[in-house]
Amino acid sequence: MPENSTRMPEEAHGRWIEKPVREVHGQLYRRYVVKTHLVRPGERLEKTLSPYLAGRLHPGDILVLSEKIVAIAEGRAVLLSAVKPRRLARFLARHVRPLGYGLGLRRAETMEMAMREAGSLRILVAAAAGAMDRVTGRSGDFYRIAGRRVAAIDGPGPTTIPPYDRYIVLAPDRPENVIGALVKRFGCRVAVVDVNDVGSEVLAASVPSAEYRLVQDLMRDNPMGQGAQGTPVAVLRAVGAGERTAEWPRNVVSLADGWILPLGGSADASLKAAQHSTLVPDDQSDDPAS
Repeated sequence: MPENSTRMPEEAHGRWIEKPVREVHGQLYRRYVVKTHLVRPGERLEKTLSPYLAGRLHPGDILVLSEKIVAIAEGRAVLLSAVKPRRLARFLARHVRPLGYGLGLRRAETMEMAMREAGSLRILVAAAAGAMDRVTGRSGDFYRIAGRRVAAIDGPGPTTIPPYDRYIVLAPDRPENVIGALVKRFGCRVAVVDVNDVGSEVLAASVPSAEYRLVQDLMRDNPMGQGAQGTPVAVLRAVGAGERTAEWPRNVVSLADGWILPLGGSADASLKAAQHSTLVPDDQSDDPAS
């Protein structure tokens, strides 16, 4: 991996940013995203993420990781220039419909990796089903047949942080191993998700399968962002009975549709702390409700 890649400032690492509270089935949840360093192949995430999480997670929390950092840590990032697409991959890539974010499988190299992951025959059947979608008005049949390992492939896009803008990141190979290590280290529930601007899927989790939908609903608006935000980790926390949830303070500095929290704080605790740490003049403050 190149050493001259773009890095976030060290002071940004470990910052928790609270996103708007979300209600699912009558229960309110606080949602935090966490800025991290640039994860590298071979990292043990239970160790390298510990400085950002240790002592701050609650037993009932759900720790959420993007599938991309899990796959990168597993060494599942493939240099784009090392992939030589076959003719079939080039042909199929030309007929992929744009989804509105990045090239995805419209890039021949990414299609080639999909064929290697799922097999050429399966991709051909999936492509035929996808072509029929244009006639029937259905959508999603390609990925339903190709499988989750294909759907989770991340090709480089305009928001990808270097050096991974020159890599194709495949689906995690053994996310359950990473989950087990994180559960042991932090004592909370853990989920690995594939989230983008068109949907959310849980790839693996320590929560019962019945709770997968809860994680999907809480992550559906993609609070972790598409990459450039540098927040591939999220924490979901149920609001306790009788716990007050205040409106967002007007004078807390906004950041990427979230609000910077003082260490250990929440939206309520920030009301007073913000007056001493992250205040901006009244005439310059953003109103989250506007």
